[in-house]
Amino acid sequence: MELKLADKYRKIFPLLNEKQRRLVAASSDAKFIGRGGIVKVSQASGMSRSTISIGMKELQSGSIADKGRSRKTGGGRKTLFETNPSLEADIDMIVSPVTGGDPESPLIWCSKSLRNIADALQSKGHKISHNAVRMILKRQGYSLQANRKTHEGGDHPDRDGQFEFINNQTKSYLNNGQPVISVDCKKKELIGNYKNGGKEWEVKKEPVEVNVYDFMDKERGKTVPYGIYDLYKNEGWVNVGISRDTAKFAVSSIRTWWEQMGSQCYPNVKEIMITADGGGSNSSRSRLWKMEIQKFSNETGMQVRVCHFPPGTSKWNKIEHRMFSFISMNWRGKPLVSLQAIVNLIGATKSSSGLKIKASIDENIYEKGLKVSDEEFQKINIEKDGFHGEWNYVIKPSDE
Repeated sequence: MELKLADKYRKIFPLLNEKQRRLVAASSDAKFIGRGGIVKVSQASGMSRSTISIGMKELQSGSIADKGRSRKTGGGRKTLFETNPSLEADIDMIVSPVTGGDPESPLIWCSKSLRNIADALQSKGHKISHNAVRMILKRQGYSLQANRKTHEGGDHPDRDGQFEFINNQTKSYLNNGQPVISVDCKKKELIGNYKNGGKEWEVKKEPVEVNVYDFMDKERGKTVPYGIYDLYKNEGWVNVGISRDTAKFAVSSIRTWWEQMGSQCYPNVKEIMITADGGGSNSSRSRLWKMEIQKFSNETGMQVRVCHFPPGTSKWNKIEHRMFSFISMNWRGKPLVSLQAIVNLIGATKSSSGLKIKASIDENIYEKGLKVSDEEFQKINIEKDGFHGEWNYVIKPSDE
């Protein structure tokens, strides 16, 4: 009998869902066989005896699972997050300090292996496998990425240590209600009727016509978009410049953000934190950057903590994948025909997480090659941290 039942189940079960298999086994077989029927059906079908018993009880009571469902509402195994409320926070703590971003994609990825993450979670008391970690990371928007040419220099031995330092400082400031902003200059863009990467829905066979060659229009020139992203508010500001990406322009952009947005959101704060990459206009080696930050500190009365990302990791700055990526997606396939068009496109950028961005045009001309003398530099009220003071420092208001 068991062989006949096994052959029957092998043919019919692939055509049924979980509920149907349970009821077929319970009604036509286990109930019909009588004493010992549940055991025999269990052996032939591979179903557990408890599942077959549930099917028999459903038939007897008439309380079969809702139509369209295989189980009653609330049935089935609870998720890891339901049985372990602290799991999500612990995963975020382990993964977030090493989250990287590509400015052309909103995807984020994790630089730690699944087994290492699972080991770290297990050390915190969680019972979890590396396979479960994979499913959780995918659900939270992470993906496994192949190598890509974004490396800007040799790995620094304290790279991970600096990520942890920035993460700890960021959490401390946010927990105390103090603003943390991520800053950087987006890629310069030609102003005019030039091809812009990406595709947009248009009338069939009527594409937007643009210039064949990308020779810069000398009258319109290029735009220099410098961005400020508020980690807590999930809001951004872009200062659309027409001159050069200099340290003076970078801090002027931060000043404009503070005047237009920051001071309204944080009216009583005395400290602010800035995360920036280690090169360009906000270089960790730039004297002019530090002197301009000193001026900003004096004007606002706030002390300014600056944390630079180590060499080769500029694209790991939060602004890259939390703000710039969405701007790039919003203006894909659209020629940046004027400064006002650029401002409008930036201002219309949104994301499912509630991102809001404002933008303005900065028509000031910023000189290149400005030097800061030793005497001027000595007047900067700077306090370097014990851990890589060249990357981590606080500039406080001074009397001069």
